[in-house]
Amino acid sequence: MVKIRKLASIEKGLEEITKVLSENEIKQAINKGASYIRKCSDPDPDSDGIKRNIDHKDSVQLDLACVRKGISPPLLTSHQYIIDQEKNKLDNEDMSDVSRMLVKFSILEGELNKFIIDATDPGGPGGESVTELEKKKIFESIKKLEDKILKIKLSIDKSK
Repeated sequence: MVKIRKLASIEKGLEEITKVLSENEIKQAINKGASYIRKCSDPDPDSDGIKRNIDHKDSVQLDLACVRKGISPPLLTSHQYIIDQEKNKLDNEDMSDVSRMLVKFSILEGELNKFIIDATDPGGPGGESVTELEKKKIFESIKKLEDKILKIKLSIDKSK
C-alpha cells in the first residue's frame, strides 16, 4: 500500500530522491542503496517499532547528487518548507489573498527579467558577460521569487 507523506517532511524529500536518482547514483552518493532511502522515507516505524532516520551528512550528499544531475535538491526544499511553515505562523502578512500574491509574483518576475536583460546587454558594465554585482542582483531577485512561490504554496496548503 502506498503511504502518503506530508508535503513538509523529510520523508517526502526522501521519496523524491528515490524518484530522481537511480540505485547507482544513490550508492555513489552515500554508499547505501535505494532500499535504505525507502526505509528512511517511511513515515511510520517498521515492524520492530523502529523509525529509520537519514544522517544529515547523507541527506546533503543526496541533494548534491541531485544538483549535479540538474535537479532541484529535494531534501533542502523539504527543510526550507518546514522552516517556512513555522515562520509563516509568526508572519503577519495575510496569506489568504492568493490573487494579490500572484500580482506581487508577476512584479518580482518582471524585476528578474529586467536584471537579466540589463546584465546581458552588450552596452552594460560587463558587456555580454554577467558581472559579479549583476549576478548578486539576479540571485537576490530569484530568491525573492522563490520566497513568493513558497508563500503561495503555503497559502494553498493552508486552505485544505
